[in-house]
Amino acid sequence: MSWLKPSNLGFAVRCQLANLGRGARLFFKLLTTLPESLRRFGLIRDQIHFLGNYSLAIIAVSGLFVGFVFGLQGYYTLQRYGSSEALGLLVALSLVRELGPVVTALLFAGRAGTSLTAEIGLMKAGEQISVMEMMAVDPVLRVLAPRFWAGVITMPLLAAVFSAMGIIGGWIVGVVMIGVDSGSFWSQIQGGVDVWRDVGNGIVKSVVFGFAVTFLALLQGFEAQATPEGVASATTRTVVVASLSVLALDFILTAMMFTI
Repeated sequence: MSWLKPSNLGFAVRCQLANLGRGARLFFKLLTTLPESLRRFGLIRDQIHFLGNYSLAIIAVSGLFVGFVFGLQGYYTLQRYGSSEALGLLVALSLVRELGPVVTALLFAGRAGTSLTAEIGLMKAGEQISVMEMMAVDPVLRVLAPRFWAGVITMPLLAAVFSAMGIIGGWIVGVVMIGVDSGSFWSQIQGGVDVWRDVGNGIVKSVVFGFAVTFLALLQGFEAQATPEGVASATTRTVVVASLSVLALDFILTAMMFTI
């Protein structure tokens, strides 16, 4: 196993540290572009339409079917303990606090993240990034920043749509199909879901996931090799790395939120 040799192992570690350094520099540079990006909000608006509107259908349909499943599973579980009237609270808390932000981020990584990586990678392969640099146009400010901030803005909105459709799906199964009292369903949600502790935690998670998924997608595209194989490999890495990052961040944020 030649890669275990000290020289090869040291080279691999050095390459990974260099990649982390480039990624950190790009992330902090993107953060500093906020004032300039807001002055050219039209670019962000176009990317919000591209990322959000084209992801809306899969987010809404997925949320509805997740609500269907939660309505069925939750009812038969709560029925054992004579608490079927709390079905609305179970569905709402599960979606708002956990499943809404997480599943939305995973779907966003698969739909919009891969699109961002492929778009930036093809621009690099077509030497459009190099042409911008030759014309003294900063590609980070002109190309990456609008997409980055659009992803950060879009993620919480899509998570809200997912949670809302999931609650509607739970209502359809629980109230319309099974026969749970509609008043109890909605009153349990109104009385048991706290705006700051439950909804606020879900918003914080979705914003963090928006930063992570969008940045990783842009980074993979910006660092991709300027070949068709390089773009394809970067697109695959986006889904894998972004999905694992979302799950890891979800654990960290959940632990912090229950500790505070």
